[in-house]
Amino acid sequence: MLDINDIEINSLTRIDNVAGDVLHVLKCSDNGFKSFGESYFSWIHYNSIKAWKRHKRMTMNLVVPIGRVRFVFYSTKQNKFRIEDIGESRYCRITVPAGIWFGFKGLSQPSSLILNTSDIMHDPNEVDRLDLYDIRYSWE
Repeated sequence: MLDINDIEINSLTRIDNVAGDVLHVLKCSDNGFKSFGESYFSWIHYNSIKAWKRHKRMTMNLVVPIGRVRFVFYSTKQNKFRIEDIGESRYCRITVPAGIWFGFKGLSQPSSLILNTSDIMHDPNEVDRLDLYDIRYSWE
């Protein structure tokens, strides 16, 4: 079974351009790419929290091109957390294998934008959910 130690962080290229920067996200030759299911954007407002979720089959590739977001991953096996803050100042991709509990919090005003490129299409039957306080973590 995969765990929080199996989460990959990959630095991404940001190409400065006077007319507007180019931000790389994911190539089929990159670590973390398995196959393409779908891509979608999600906004998270400042100080808002979306937690807890665990995918049974989906591998996620998470990027924050606008703002900054704190991702919190939880290992039930180790009773341990892994925290990753990413965004404009730390532009990278987090690859999260299936089976890991996670949540996230918006750290930038007014909102931050998250891009998820996953290996399967969304299926409400392949995700487990818990309430915010079911996993004891201090979001402060």
